[in-house]
Amino acid sequence: MATFISVPLKKSSEVDLVKPLTKFISATYSAAEDQGEYVRAAEELNKLRKSAVGRPLDKHESSLEVLLRYYDQLCAIEPKFPFSENQLCLTFTWKDAFDKGSLFGGSVKLALASLGYEKSCVLFNIGALASQIAYEQNFDNDEGLKTAAKYYQLASGAFSYIKDTVLSALNREPTMDISPDAVGALSQIMLAQAQEVFFLKATSDKMKDAIIARLANQAADFYGDAFKQCQYKENLPKYFYFQEVLPVLAAKHCIMQANAEYHQSLLAKQQKKFGEEIGRLQHATELVKTVASRYDEYINVKDLSDKISRALTAAKKDNDFIYHDRVPDLKDLEAIGKAALVKSTVIKVPISQKFTDLFEKMVPLAVQHSMSVYNSRKAEIVNRLIGQMREATNLSNGVLASLNLPAAVEDLSGDSIPQSILEKSRAIIQQGGLQSIDQLIKDLPELLQRNREILDESVRILDEEEATDNELRNKFGQRWQRTASNDLYKPLRTEGGNLCKFLDQAVQADKVVKERYSTHRDMIALLCKPEAELNAAMPSANPAKTLQGSEVVSVLRALLANINEVKMEREKLENDIKSAQCDMTSKFLTALAQDGAINEEAISVTELDNIYGGYTQKVQQSLKNQEEILGNIQNSHQEFSTMKQSNADANQREEMLKKLAAAHDSYVELSNNLREGTKFYNELTEILLKFQNKCSDIVFARKTERDELLKDLQQNIARQPSAPSFPAVPAYQSTPSSTTTPATATSSVPTPAPRTVFQSKPQPPARPPPPAIQAQAANTSTPPVSGAGPIPPATQPVSTPGATPSIAQGPPYPTYQGYPGCYQMPVAYNPYAYGQYNMPYMYQAPGQAPYPNVQHPQQPQQPGYPYPQQPYYPQQ
Repeated sequence: MATFISVPLKKSSEVDLVKPLTKFISATYSAAEDQGEYVRAAEELNKLRKSAVGRPLDKHESSLEVLLRYYDQLCAIEPKFPFSENQLCLTFTWKDAFDKGSLFGGSVKLALASLGYEKSCVLFNIGALASQIAYEQNFDNDEGLKTAAKYYQLASGAFSYIKDTVLSALNREPTMDISPDAVGALSQIMLAQAQEVFFLKATSDKMKDAIIARLANQAADFYGDAFKQCQYKENLPKYFYFQEVLPVLAAKHCIMQANAEYHQSLLAKQQKKFGEEIGRLQHATELVKTVASRYDEYINVKDLSDKISRALTAAKKDNDFIYHDRVPDLKDLEAIGKAALVKSTVIKVPISQKFTDLFEKMVPLAVQHSMSVYNSRKAEIVNRLIGQMREATNLSNGVLASLNLPAAVEDLSGDSIPQSILEKSRAIIQQGGLQSIDQLIKDLPELLQRNREILDESVRILDEEEATDNELRNKFGQRWQRTASNDLYKPLRTEGGNLCKFLDQAVQADKVVKERYSTHRDMIALLCKPEAELNAAMPSANPAKTLQGSEVVSVLRALLANINEVKMEREKLENDIKSAQCDMTSKFLTALAQDGAINEEAISVTELDNIYGGYTQKVQQSLKNQEEILGNIQNSHQEFSTMKQSNADANQREEMLKKLAAAHDSYVELSNNLREGTKFYNELTEILLKFQNKCSDIVFARKTERDELLKDLQQNIARQPSAPSFPAVPAYQSTPSSTTTPATATSSVPTPAPRTVFQSKPQPPARPPPPAIQAQAANTSTPPVSGAGPIPPATQPVSTPGATPSIAQGPPYPTYQGYPGCYQMPVAYNPYAYGQYNMPYMYQAPGQAPYPNVQHPQQPQQPGYPYPQQPYYPQQ
């Protein structure tokens, strides 16, 4: 009696996870950030996928454990990697679990660049394998029953979870096997089977009849719900109709209801309610007779039927001779209670008890994004503070150079090079002089050209793929069901535009640097010469030794020392600002764990204020001190200039010293700018290479998806049948009036049988009903004559209108008012015509065209039947 339903596994194409994950890891994390460990984790994940979906799985708990671990890993990496069509693009291809291919080969499959799709398909296989493991259990012992109940509930939970999440996880219609209707029906079937297992366990343990009756009644209710979910869904897989699913569900509903009535009758007997006992046994007898007459080929109920029959015979005998209790009508019987001991297992990650996160140290994308924004905020503050200090230093250097300080207070003799000028000269020579500047300027165009070529190549491959996509979209129209490249590449186009702006800004900066260099080049060249040549190039002036001991000179020297001290403090302050750190990752992780989201702005602003608030005050104080010192220097220098003798030679010499001081400052600034420019181009090269890799990856993924889609479209076109020619109407299908028509009437064009046509996919034509068995039996005695014409009307099998056909027409569940658990079914219900599909007939009427082999569609189609098997088109 115990016939259970299991679900086939989905099959997937091979996917290389290592290469794209490694690229993302290399682009995102430096070698110091566990990059090698993450790469090894990616390799382990790839091996785990091959073990989970890349090979046939045994119907064993160890195989299920591999699937569970892989599903847990998918859930763990989902928030840590940017899986999407325009970022980390991985295309997963899965075949429909119930589609076995058409007569023309191929099978229904769907390829999507979606991790949610991969998760849904893996979870489907978890439910399917759990149902297979439960199916293989020994239902004759307690351990087998417990295991079966456990895995049926797990399967029900897996299918139920897919039903609630699959549409939100995909941007396209799923294949039929993971559609909400299909997995919803499978979930209910698994739940009903789990409840039946508990009924079997209670029966085996010889529990009280009241408990067993409620368990059986609940199982009947679950099977009834599953049957109704399948019966009226036109878009369920054909598996439900051609693989004995619906007949088994209908039979199980009757069987569980019969068991409930039987055990409730035993309870009535114990309570001395002999009339109720007979009434319930009679109802149970009707139910098992329904199963025996209509579903005997699927489920054998002989043992149950015999047990109920013996009990009914004994009960009637005792009541007729002893008790004489009135047998109540069926509608007057009290409803049997229900006891649901099963529920769908809640899918809560991690499902596997042996799960360990391969990327445990990697932070989620939300934290990565928050860290990126935080670093931008931090860089903005650091750059602002350092920029203010450097601007103040440049201002100070400019003011001192315009006043010829400190050279003016050092050149009181008028015939020797000031010490400060000599130190500036030595500093320039040590840094490479003009040669280093010339080399840096020479390298800039090469670096710029390299970056331009990388960016242009990245844009070119996007343009080519987009042009190809547009061409195919125009060619195939609505059948080209995938995201348009124009929409998909918008973020990449924006990123490429920003990179192009950076290059344009860098070109303008290079131009400013070159102009400044040409302005100060002669003076820089003079500072690079030996001391004797430098001294000879300096104009001489009358000595001013009388000012060496003056108070004004002493004040100027003291002020110059103060301004130098301010500059040194800034250098130290700049290093402190650059080295300031805070563990923001842990703070963001804590916020994500507590609130489920990260308020990055509030957290970042608070932490940055704590870190850089004190440095901001120190920078402002340094600027204020410099302003006061420079004011005092200008006042003292004015007094110094008044006391100093002025002549043409002295003015010429002072002007030369000013130019040399300005040349030194420009050299230092130009060297810094050129080195920063070189660093910028090199760093931009890395960014552009990453951008190029992203473009190459997405174009490659799009090409793979394009090839798969083209292949599917070509297969669908190949499967598309040509316009069929309708066969002649079989003789038994003629109307009563046509039976008296001469044989020549059959030459007229027949009217095809009406059929329901759905726009979403083509449907096979409705098949004619079978003839009555009695008529067929009468005709089998007459051997067919080769080449004979149409069957004469007198020998044609005619179905009497209104007569009950001998073929089982579905479970006419006995119903009565007030009795839950049974629902009314039409008397003329056809068990071979569920919904829009038809079950294959078990025989062929004389004169009827042969039908295709439904059980083995790969075998050649029988001659005479003009309709090829219709291919399945997934809803787009």
